[in-house]
Amino acid sequence: MTERELLQYMLNGEVLCRGVDVVDPKLYDEYGVKRGLRDLNGHGVLTGVTNISKVVSSKIIDGQEVFCDGELWYRGYNVIDMVKDFGFNRFGFEEMAYLLLFGELPNERQLCDFRETLGSLNHLPTNFTRDVIMKAPSHDIMNSMTKSVLTLASYDDYEVSDLSISNVLRQCMALISEFPMLAVYGYCAYNHYEKDESMYIHRPDPKLSTAENFLRMLRPDRQYSELEAQVLDAALVLHMEHGGGNNSTFTTRVVSSAGSDTYSVIAAALSSLKGPKHGGANIKVMQMMEDIRAHVPDYNDKAALKDYLAEIVDKKAFDRRGLIYGMGHAIYAISDPRARAFKEFVDKLAVDKHMERELQLYNNIEQIAPEVIAEKRRIYKGVSANVDFYSGFVYSMLGIPVELYTPLFAVARIVGWSAHRIEELINVDKIIRPAYKSIMKEREYTPIESR
Repeated sequence: MTERELLQYMLNGEVLCRGVDVVDPKLYDEYGVKRGLRDLNGHGVLTGVTNISKVVSSKIIDGQEVFCDGELWYRGYNVIDMVKDFGFNRFGFEEMAYLLLFGELPNERQLCDFRETLGSLNHLPTNFTRDVIMKAPSHDIMNSMTKSVLTLASYDDYEVSDLSISNVLRQCMALISEFPMLAVYGYCAYNHYEKDESMYIHRPDPKLSTAENFLRMLRPDRQYSELEAQVLDAALVLHMEHGGGNNSTFTTRVVSSAGSDTYSVIAAALSSLKGPKHGGANIKVMQMMEDIRAHVPDYNDKAALKDYLAEIVDKKAFDRRGLIYGMGHAIYAISDPRARAFKEFVDKLAVDKHMERELQLYNNIEQIAPEVIAEKRRIYKGVSANVDFYSGFVYSMLGIPVELYTPLFAVARIVGWSAHRIEELINVDKIIRPAYKSIMKEREYTPIESR
């Protein structure tokens, strides 16, 4: 079959699929199906309980649901309080990883031991970078990471499918240490073989924090400032966990419930995160901002900004999907606590990088966009900037290429996935199996010669 014939066959197949697979939307309401596992008010269908984190967007006052400033809690501690505590004073990623995995804040000795353990795991198998990452480079670094994670199972000297908590914890901690290398080395391979740039592979320093090592491995000269590493560290902390209901964490739970090994589970979570509706949101923000800059050269012209944002919402501009990316969230209404906690870091880095003009554009859009959306759309809750609205801007100021935005999300979220995998294995010895209502009509089988 020629390529043209194959393409035509697939196009014909699409027609057949669309003819048989389209479901009348009214049937979802008729059978009480909550599409996306969410009700009409955006509330998720309750599928489990967790002691790892909590996301709050509203409170019950006098029997009524009242939207409030968003809250994010890790193991009973308010994330904003913790980020303020370590702030620009120390790195928090490893400390928060310990908290999510073991349920308690570490003392200095425990944190030192934990960091030392992560450092001892901060290496890939001999020739793995050459034989696995370099041999098949891809512009899609998430695919590269997924392939690498699955291949690492072949290098595990212990029983890969052993579901004892000690073994799973060992595997998870190793992956937490290895993820920055899988991301950066995957990009370096793509940058060299696909973009014809110079090749360099820097090994991590086990004495450095995750944020420091990420910048050290990524940059040709291995140099970075303390502020740059602190801002990246804060971003990692704020992205590492977000309740059990987000798509990739729920995927972690589902695949863990089937009894799969850690490598398969984390590969599935990566596949979920890479979707543009989940982990790729900050890339869309950056693309949208580039489009806005091209059409509104005066960043302080709020009237022009409002008019152009209205065109975006009306599906007349940018990608014509009617979305102002980075504004609004499936859960939060009044504010995203991660965005609030991150803003101080964004402002300080923008000043350091002499990007105040760009920052003003973001600030103006954050102010104007909710007004435009409220005027153009019927909304049941407030709209505010989410953490992805600013994270792409920060990554660009740090010189992190767009191809690494979602992988960087994974470098953080692997901690949350690990905690949820362990909690699932400890508590629920039952495969997750939701139901689907069949609307199929029964038919008499017709022999092939009679069709």
